[in-house]
Amino acid sequence: MNQDERGRARKRRALIAVSLLALFTFLALGVWQIERRAWKLALIAAVEERVHAPPRQAPSPHTWRTMDPRRDAYRHVTIRGRFLNDRETLVQALTEDGAGFWVMTPLRSDAGFVVLINRGFVPPERAAPATRRQVSGVTGVTGLLRTSEPGGSMLRSNQPTQGRWFSRDVAAIAHARGLQGAAPYFIDADAAPDRTAWPRGGMTVLAFPNNHLIYSITWFGLAALSLTGLVLVLRDRR
Repeated sequence: MNQDERGRARKRRALIAVSLLALFTFLALGVWQIERRAWKLALIAAVEERVHAPPRQAPSPHTWRTMDPRRDAYRHVTIRGRFLNDRETLVQALTEDGAGFWVMTPLRSDAGFVVLINRGFVPPERAAPATRRQVSGVTGVTGLLRTSEPGGSMLRSNQPTQGRWFSRDVAAIAHARGLQGAAPYFIDADAAPDRTAWPRGGMTVLAFPNNHLIYSITWFGLAALSLTGLVLVLRDRR
């Protein structure tokens, strides 16, 4: 075998190795996306079941420490207590009704602990307390249990000292408002019977992107192309 033939043989072995590596990599990625799709469908089904289940009593901070946020987020809960209207926080929001704010009002429960209630959405012109409905006295709240959103949004960090909030960071809001013993979660209040009243509850977004089938088809398609390339290399010795 002369030098040119040895060079062609090395290139052919390299092409075979690259084709095999690509084939098994794309197959593994395709299988992984199929598994992710199964997990996402199970998650969607579980959340739908929690959302429409009869409400349970909202957990205390101590009880929450023994719970799994992945299994208990979006659970339908209920709680009674008094709103601390003088310590509410406005968090910037972008909803189907446009830009505005979530009204996060702490509620001191009958059990003694404090929990942040997302009473709902208000447009900018309803940001002032005098322009929207306030609740005094003992009241009951039913809604969806949500986990904290620490730090801020993807592009902007919360600025507590300036009163600018871009995410519902429970620990940071509780610290800024001097709320002792606050629960580490918040509750998205259900919609009120009067849909014209502000704040407007019941606006929790329950959309979970599920593009895993498309991704898996893409990876398997690339695996098929890699297999075709491997066959061509094996058949062609030139």
